[in-house]
Amino acid sequence: MRIVIVTDAWLPQVNGVVRTLQTIQAELEARGHLVKVISPDLYGSIPCPTYPEIRLAFVRSGAVGKAIAAFQPDAVHLATEGPLCLAARRWCLRGGVPFTTAYHTHFPDYVARRTGLPARWFWSYIRWFHGPAQAVLVSTKSVRQQLRSHGLAQVRPWGRGVDLSAFTPDATPPELFAGLARPIQLYVGRVAIEKNLEAFLASDHPGSKVVVGDGPARAQLERAYPDAHFMGALFAEELAGAYAGADVFVFPSTTDTFGLVMIEALACGTPVAAYPVTGPIDIVTPECGALAERLDDAIAAALLCDRAACAAHGRSFSWQRSADEFLTALHCIDPAVMDSAA
Repeated sequence: MRIVIVTDAWLPQVNGVVRTLQTIQAELEARGHLVKVISPDLYGSIPCPTYPEIRLAFVRSGAVGKAIAAFQPDAVHLATEGPLCLAARRWCLRGGVPFTTAYHTHFPDYVARRTGLPARWFWSYIRWFHGPAQAVLVSTKSVRQQLRSHGLAQVRPWGRGVDLSAFTPDATPPELFAGLARPIQLYVGRVAIEKNLEAFLASDHPGSKVVVGDGPARAQLERAYPDAHFMGALFAEELAGAYAGADVFVFPSTTDTFGLVMIEALACGTPVAAYPVTGPIDIVTPECGALAERLDDAIAAALLCDRAACAAHGRSFSWQRSADEFLTALHCIDPAVMDSAA
């Protein structure tokens, strides 16, 4: 099968969306499918206001359509709601080319955090963008219910997985952890305002707070919380070691639809503390973590969890099943339609 994935989120960005798309691409190609990724690095782009690490590609729909048509795909997937996917969406609708979309982030809440405007203002855009899609792929049951409540009936499941060859309880913790007061409370992810990281750093639970990741809010937060340990971005074995060496993984975000880092932490045997919001409520069970309106309460309860049970739950998330769900949701294009659109 020949599959085009159009995405506004791609390398050199480091986030859950990029990691998911990279992993799915690799899994599909390992099965013999041909995958073409159309991303901002292929076109002229500008830094996203308030988030310069993200590049916004402004390109005519005809140029994106030409790239899609040249590949002669059997299916088209639009992964994000940004300008590049907008251009691809416009071309597909004009030519009658069916496509699927995905809802990776609570976009209305995400934009509201960055603009100060009410989140409800942006739901009309979400309905408009995803409305013509043959299917909208979402990661959890609670998000599917939320989108249905906003008028999007064509939602389909698309879960996430863990690389169990890398994320294991046996991973070697970083040397830094040997000298830290316990319990070690770990955050992994983008260091940005929409991640609600300050709620974690301001929590009162004793021990040490460690932040793994980078982003536009890092310098400000390092100044505001000098007792926290900011390690920057870690990958592969080093990242797994940070998960395995921590006593609890803290996920303060309220805008993520899933939270890939949570299941990676669980696979390393580390319980999760989070708010009772979409994402965590679909992943965290009483055996492997705790959810509470006060993050301190969630941290205290999660520390009592059995690490073996956490690792077992983390191992239940499969990239193979994720790829199966992605393929099942795709809508095949009639070759005559593609020839006409081209």
